[in-house]
Amino acid sequence: MDRDTNDVQQKRVSELVIDDTDRKLLSALSEDSSQSYSDLSAKVHLSAPAVHERVKKMKAAGVITKNTISLDGTKIGRPFLAFIHVNYTGARARENFAKLHEDADVEEVHSVAGDSCLLIKARCKSANALDELLVRMREFGDVTNTRSHIVLTTLLERGPQAELD
Repeated sequence: MDRDTNDVQQKRVSELVIDDTDRKLLSALSEDSSQSYSDLSAKVHLSAPAVHERVKKMKAAGVITKNTISLDGTKIGRPFLAFIHVNYTGARARENFAKLHEDADVEEVHSVAGDSCLLIKARCKSANALDELLVRMREFGDVTNTRSHIVLTTLLERGPQAELD
């Protein structure tokens, strides 16, 4: 078939509008994503099939990106939490830092504006493990400096909240 199909447009997914019921549903799911549709239906005053349909639509639209669990770092042997500010020069270093998803000590990597290039959240076994992570990061090249902030106590840790104030 020699027909040119470059002018065929992809069907666009319509933008999903999140209403108050969806926000209540998202809030309940963010508290415990293992709840049954029946339990969720009682919280948002809809039938279980209606809740299932809303969740399915929010997953398809990318509002819900995954179902996961939350682990206690201390109880799984990673009690040492630190935030690391990293400065580097050159694009090659940034590409290398993207590979940190392979490192079990690294929870988050953010490209940031301000006096640092990257902000990294790391949860390690010990101060020595953090030092080893810093050595691995410096091997990426072009790292000009790092500053680590050690967490003493976590007062609040959570993801995005569905409610709008």
